[in-house]
Amino acid sequence: MIEIRDLSVSFGGVRALDSLTMTLQDPVVGIIGPNGAGKTTLLNVFSGFVTPSSGSLRAFGTELLAMRPHQRARWGLRRSFQAEQVVDDLSVWDNVRVVLDSAPRGAGGDTRTQVAAALEFVGLAHQARVMGAALNAYERRMVELAKTVVGAPKIVLLDEPGAGLRDDEAARLREIILGIHPRFGATVLLIDHDVELIVATCTSTVVLDFGQLLVVGPTADVLQDARVKAAYLGIEEVE
Repeated sequence: MIEIRDLSVSFGGVRALDSLTMTLQDPVVGIIGPNGAGKTTLLNVFSGFVTPSSGSLRAFGTELLAMRPHQRARWGLRRSFQAEQVVDDLSVWDNVRVVLDSAPRGAGGDTRTQVAAALEFVGLAHQARVMGAALNAYERRMVELAKTVVGAPKIVLLDEPGAGLRDDEAARLREIILGIHPRFGATVLLIDHDVELIVATCTSTVVLDFGQLLVVGPTADVLQDARVKAAYLGIEEVE
């Protein structure tokens, strides 16, 4: 369970997150909202890249705000970024293996077993020795996902993993996201503008607007909420 209480972040005079309070319990949680709503800022707070001015962020009984970024990685926080972080002059195997440098010793088994399991999960086992520079955009995205599931993750943060994918690639992405919790036990927080991806994968969804919580609940109910239709989907209901 993830508990967020009175979380606030300001950049100068801009309130990027405004007294955010919510409890997240589902295995895959969507985070949506218009541009500038505070979605990536929230992930940056989870990651330790942004320090909030107030509030708490507890995950499975641990206060994450008390940890530095490398400590959160060691604890089990994983993240993908909008701009993938694949190192061109490392092999696929080594791109994933280096994540284990920040993982607890012995967590999830030996290094070879863990890396092999992550690559098999995303469909890159046969490309383990291919250099990062030789990968296409979809394969690089899969390397990013492999990095999020290696080393006994507790929370996986995905920031727009579906951007730019073809229909068949997006279908495979949905399978992978849905498989993370059953296979690795991690809770997934997913930001994406693809509403179909959110509907297909997220049991519950959070909607942010101007740094504030607009609504949180079962995904189907959230997307039918009049406030969400107006703020995010651009649909004004006529009375």
